[in-house]
Amino acid sequence: MLAGAGVKASEAALPGVSDVRQARVDYMLKCQGCHRPDGSGDDHSNPPMKHIVARFLSVPGGREFIGRVPGVSTVNLDDARLANLVNWTLYTFDAAHMPADFRPYTAEEIGRLRQHPLRLERAAMRARLVEGFSQPGQEHARP
Repeated sequence: MLAGAGVKASEAALPGVSDVRQARVDYMLKCQGCHRPDGSGDDHSNPPMKHIVARFLSVPGGREFIGRVPGVSTVNLDDARLANLVNWTLYTFDAAHMPADFRPYTAEEIGRLRQHPLRLERAAMRARLVEGFSQPGQEHARP
């Protein structure tokens, strides 16, 4: 088990996650150095994923943002393995905010999104999307 990641016994039934073990290993090797084992991030350039990452799915442009952030769009994993990792990350670190109608990321979608990586505009775009979390009509209003 990935220490601190909140992995649940039901993880085998996660839509879009074909290989839980591989996703855990990929997270350890590709993500936790910046986002930490528990997804808490830091106070600087590595934002938390814990209790927040799935909230991006509830705002316009948020789904695309997830696939275009530098750590996702430039990681050296093939599109299928990356889709597996992104889906696992959403369920592992923010299952409470997963939309009931969640459509798992596919290799094809990840491939399209990562062709347009965010760079300097990432922080401003993230801030704008986060503001939308608390707007009227949004399912989950807590920060």
